[in-house]
Amino acid sequence: MDGDGAADARAAELAAALDAVRARIARAAAEAGRADVPELIVVTKTHPAADVARLARLGVRDVGENRDQEARPKAAEVAEALGADAPRWHFIGQLQTNKAKLVVRYASAVHSVDRVELADALSRAVVLRREREDGGADGVPNLECLVQVDVDPRSDDERPEGIGPRGGASPEDASAIAERIAAVEGLALRGLMCVAPRGLDAEESFRRLARLGRDLRAAHPEADRLSMGMSGDLEAAVRAGATHVRIGSDVLGARGAVG
Repeated sequence: MDGDGAADARAAELAAALDAVRARIARAAAEAGRADVPELIVVTKTHPAADVARLARLGVRDVGENRDQEARPKAAEVAEALGADAPRWHFIGQLQTNKAKLVVRYASAVHSVDRVELADALSRAVVLRREREDGGADGVPNLECLVQVDVDPRSDDERPEGIGPRGGASPEDASAIAERIAAVEGLALRGLMCVAPRGLDAEESFRRLARLGRDLRAAHPEADRLSMGMSGDLEAAVRAGATHVRIGSDVLGARGAVG
């Protein structure tokens, strides 16, 4: 980890950025007439484990990653440094089924469940981990899962050239995926996630997810999370009802190169 002088300077930089982002969230919630304030997930991709440790010491309890090959060693390093004080890891990127057994070792939540096959793979991975660690549900809690929804109503042909989908299941498929998550062992259905489509109004896209969320909660009251909004569209997400916002660059600065 960094030397004391560098660490102190970086910690002060992160503290100021965190204060600014938290103020934005609180202001957006107040302007929207909300009594609650969405929870902040700091997305730490391409930033080192030392920064995650600094964030934890500044009170950040939830961090997000979107690539297992980066998240896994980083989570291990942070766990070794902080022990029980380490933050919760949220996996927010597209996930291959063969990586499920790796992600469940460190993630408390997966926001990007976009198909029934992935829900099944995550369930098997949690069950296998419980068997190997002989801790059952007490030692290995249920993995919190959100269904990622592609809220772009345009067909592939209608989307601007060079702009593909932001990931996620179609709204028509989301309910079946949610039902699968709720039914299988080792998973807990907690809500929906989306990324605002490029080239469309972000707030309307987020409101589309919020409407789907209301329908989902009618059958599953525990699925009360709406994970939406990033640095550039935070306020729109808060106005639309986000319960969790995922902020990276406005806290940590510009991303470094991805290996």
